[in-house]
Amino acid sequence: MSETHAQEDVTRRDFIYLGAGAFAGIGAAVALVPLIDQMNPAADVRALATIEVDLSSIAVGQQIKVMWQGKPVFVRRRTAEEISAAENVDLKELKDPATDEARHANQEENGAEKPEWLIVVGICTHLGCIPLEGQGEYHGWFCPCHGSVYDTSGRIRKGPAPKNLEKPKYTFLSDERILIG
Repeated sequence: MSETHAQEDVTRRDFIYLGAGAFAGIGAAVALVPLIDQMNPAADVRALATIEVDLSSIAVGQQIKVMWQGKPVFVRRRTAEEISAAENVDLKELKDPATDEARHANQEENGAEKPEWLIVVGICTHLGCIPLEGQGEYHGWFCPCHGSVYDTSGRIRKGPAPKNLEKPKYTFLSDERILIG
């Protein structure tokens, strides 16, 4: 066997090894794609991730409750008096200090101010009860199970609850529609 013929044989063998390796790699990737894809959430789960709410029927001073991801969400259109009372609170009096602006402001709104709208998850942060609307001395929410009292900004004022009512992620689609989630 000549030197050139032996060198060609090595080059041909290397090509076969590379081709076989590439074929095996592509085959493994094709086999893994369905396995990885099945780990994505199902369409029914993705559908529950967000909810669109029509605000046009909510009068000033009124609240509605919608369900989002199995949790009640309170959408409240606050009166000027409720907003004023929430803004004029000494933060030192609060267990979980937060300004009223921080409670109603939406990070995704690009600075748009809509202080009349307060959107909070309606689950008491103490033991997961559902507070009653317009109850308690601060006219926000009252949890009758253990006596937690929230103000009109959803901040804990009295009782055993350690934190304010949770604020879900939401976006104003228009002046009359929001997307929660």
